[in-house]
Amino acid sequence: MPTRNAYVVLIAIVVSLFCHQAFRTVKSASVVGQAIDLINRDYYREVNEKELLDAAMVGVVSGLDPFSEYLTVDKYQDLQDDMKQEFAGIGILVDQPEENQPVRVVTPLVGSPALQAGLMPNDFIIAVDQSDVSASNLDEVSEKLRGEAGSTVEVVVRRGDDEKEVQVQRARIAMESVVGDYRDEQNHWVFRLQSHPEIAYVRVKKFGEKTVSELQTIFQQLDSSCEGLVLDLRDNGGGLLDSACVICDMFLEKGDIVSTRDRSGNVDEMVRATPGTEVPADLPMAILINQNSASASEIVAACLQDHQRALIVGSRSFGKGTVQQVIPLEYGRSALRLTIARYFRPSGVNIHREKEFKDDDIWGVTPSEGFEIPLTDEEIIILGTRWRDASFPFLTTMLQESDPPNQDAPSDGSSPSNAEDTAEESDQQVAEPDLRKLSDSKKAPELDYDPHLRAAVIEMLGL
Repeated sequence: MPTRNAYVVLIAIVVSLFCHQAFRTVKSASVVGQAIDLINRDYYREVNEKELLDAAMVGVVSGLDPFSEYLTVDKYQDLQDDMKQEFAGIGILVDQPEENQPVRVVTPLVGSPALQAGLMPNDFIIAVDQSDVSASNLDEVSEKLRGEAGSTVEVVVRRGDDEKEVQVQRARIAMESVVGDYRDEQNHWVFRLQSHPEIAYVRVKKFGEKTVSELQTIFQQLDSSCEGLVLDLRDNGGGLLDSACVICDMFLEKGDIVSTRDRSGNVDEMVRATPGTEVPADLPMAILINQNSASASEIVAACLQDHQRALIVGSRSFGKGTVQQVIPLEYGRSALRLTIARYFRPSGVNIHREKEFKDDDIWGVTPSEGFEIPLTDEEIIILGTRWRDASFPFLTTMLQESDPPNQDAPSDGSSPSNAEDTAEESDQQVAEPDLRKLSDSKKAPELDYDPHLRAAVIEMLGL
């Protein structure tokens, strides 16, 4: 056959395959479109076409794994804010104790416009920009409080029996992903244990775009007097895979960090450590995990456990060994979060917990031998209270006078969010679970209230 004719045949085959695939895609989409058109035309009530489309997209992914989902415009914006670790707002945590009742200010964030304007814990928001929100739901109030940085919002709150009008100028609010043991008098985090300052303590709440730089700054500030390092990943539901890999690399001179594999079991990517570390290679290190440590947290814990770089203390982790990719839709307005691969620890084991798995099956990250330590309900409450008090210093006294709002605290058994977590510190509901109020008499010295931390410190210091 002449070369020219062969080219023509090849082009025809390629075009035919493309047309076939395009027809399949268009055919599937046309079914959804036809159904929406029929509903718009014949349904006995008027419907919102965008809401129908959103519901259809939710249905498309509903049969997949729990971590794949359609992100509406609002959810996608929240996700982007969370991963970028900043948003435009006034800087408060809010909740709604009762449905159809006013949204409550849990606490203004440290250094926030809300704090500077005089908003206080237990204020009830009844109007925003002269619009009555006393019966609005949490999302509606949060949306009204958000806006462009530099703009001003008028907030009316009920404080006791009085009403107070406050003008607040919105700003870009930074969301910290790394915190320490306590705050100093200037409200700066201290990354050493109060009772054992020779031990560095770093709690990573999530893995966002700024987490790596936050940790690098902290490690640069810690001098050589440290005798050990505690990396607390409890209740860290995950975040960015890239951030987790870079953080692993901070502690390793060489070796595999993690690999990802596609649906056929083929290795998509193998991430390896590069020479050099952020902390001395011989510095004793412990990682704290619990049942809500998931995804990126498990990557870090599994990697450093396999390389025998860190002692793992706590309880068995959640068991999320899949990778999600966020794919923008509608020209970047909404998105599809889709599970595209599984990840494997350096030992070659996938830690994902399938639906049918039992406790005897291999999943999650198990603490080092002798360091799997269950916590009592009271210990969980005490630990959560201390986390809350350190993170939100303006909240403590108010909690003793009323029912406690949702708090920044560990939970016992609730599932973590997907690989990219929802915003914790924003003008939205608090992401952490509700805890019972704890009186001052139950607060205890660090190593007394936290068995995980106590075991790690005793092991590192040889006490």
